Amino acid sequence: MTLTRSRTLWLRTEPLHAVIYFEEGCRAMGRALGLKGFWMGYFAARTAPMGPVEPGAATAALGVFAPGMVARALPSAWQYAHPGRIVEERAAYSGRALRSLVPDIEKRAAELCPPLAAMVEDAPSPARPLFTANREVSERTDPVQRLWQLVTCVREFRGDAHVAALADHGIDSCEALVLAAATDRVDLGTIRQDRGWSEQEWAEAVDRLRGRGLLDGEGHITEHGRTERESIEDATDRLSARLLRPLGARDADTLLAALEQPVRQVIAADVLPFPNPIGLPRPTG
Repeated sequence: MTLTRSRTLWLRTEPLHAVIYFEEGCRAMGRALGLKGFWMGYFAARTAPMGPVEPGAATAALGVFAPGMVARALPSAWQYAHPGRIVEERAAYSGRALRSLVPDIEKRAAELCPPLAAMVEDAPSPARPLFTANREVSERTDPVQRLWQLVTCVREFRGDAHVAALADHGIDSCEALVLAAATDRVDLGTIRQDRGWSEQEWAEAVDRLRGRGLLDGEGHITEHGRTERESIEDATDRLSARLLRPLGARDADTLLAALEQPVRQVIAADVLPFPNPIGLPRPTG
């Protein structure tokens, strides 16, 4: 597979964003705010830029979580911590995590923030709820917190694009995970429970995909299914490529090169598990 600039941008920003989920200090944030359990903290932190959002809107924006799982966390989370406070705390926790994992991150932030900000400021808002909400809170006086918030905007722009691509291909939330697991993008043994789907819901999604010829009789991916999955990723790349437009090819390549080393440092610290529910592959080379 030849990597597009759009997909390379994801590979070189997602690990910086993902410290909020996996770094030990960041994982303690929810408890420190009085939130009940990891998943209430996750849903509150992920959706806080949208304000005190209700579970239906949050489920639609997030794309792959079972509605009941989201509803167990929202709107109850807002009784314990205001969304505005959560936005501030997640930036602070993530900034501390990046400083501990990448010793020269402040110097790198000075280099990385201007092109990232140019992309984020130029990007369109329609049909991009999580991206737009994060852009509204991206102004930070602390350079490392600003870097984290900007890469978060980049990842949510791609996430919004991916949800749109899935919908365009007629793939629902549970089916999307079944396909991702069938292509080894995520761990089949854990992803169903990680995203809150019951065994019955998962089995029904398998049956629907089998009926469309995307899985075979044993639940394995077919050639048609693999082609469909690749088409969804290609569509996500195409929609996400809009971010890079203000830079041009040369400046985009310069940015991607500058992102490589801090990402390698985060991964070398063994903060991110492989495989992981994000579907982020381990870098090669």
